[in-house]
Amino acid sequence: MELPFAVFFPVLQEAQNLLEAGEKPIFAIDGRCASGKTSLAALLRAFFPCNVFHMDDFFLPFDLRTEDRLSAPGGNVHYERFFSEVLIPICSGQPFSYQPFCCKDGSFGSSIQVAPRPLSVVEGAYSMHPALRRYYGQSVFLTVSPEIQQSRILARNGKETLRMFNERWIPLEERYFAELQIPGVCSEVIDTSLLDQD
Repeated sequence: MELPFAVFFPVLQEAQNLLEAGEKPIFAIDGRCASGKTSLAALLRAFFPCNVFHMDDFFLPFDLRTEDRLSAPGGNVHYERFFSEVLIPICSGQPFSYQPFCCKDGSFGSSIQVAPRPLSVVEGAYSMHPALRRYYGQSVFLTVSPEIQQSRILARNGKETLRMFNERWIPLEERYFAELQIPGVCSEVIDTSLLDQD
């Protein structure tokens, strides 16, 4: 999805301000699917020396998907592993590695080696889970209207995947957003719906 970067200027400005002040911030980009989270992360990477981490690489392994775990808002993400394998190492300032989880077959991919960079970006729904959020210097919630969301997912993923999103992933996300009041705890909320209008 091509997004004009003007709507994201406040986020870029905040990143620049923090980096110029000598800080090494961690930014979280949470929000609805098809709202532009990956696009904003790519934009930050294009403008600043940063590492980007995707919450999609940290969904819960199949053997941990118990009824109790999945009944909790945001319980379908393996936030404990993200905390120990990514957030703590970022804060240490040392090189580290982690293995992305593949939801399709339940396997772990090859290790990704990470060298410290001035800015770290955590992209994806569930990045503002209560177990993680206190480590971020800045957070943004991206939202999009239901109509635009549907059209973007259909164009990007096709009809069958859209059905899966509507039956499973969107309801899980919306429950997480509502019960944990995610938009309200983010530093900034940006609506990207108008970007699809002429």
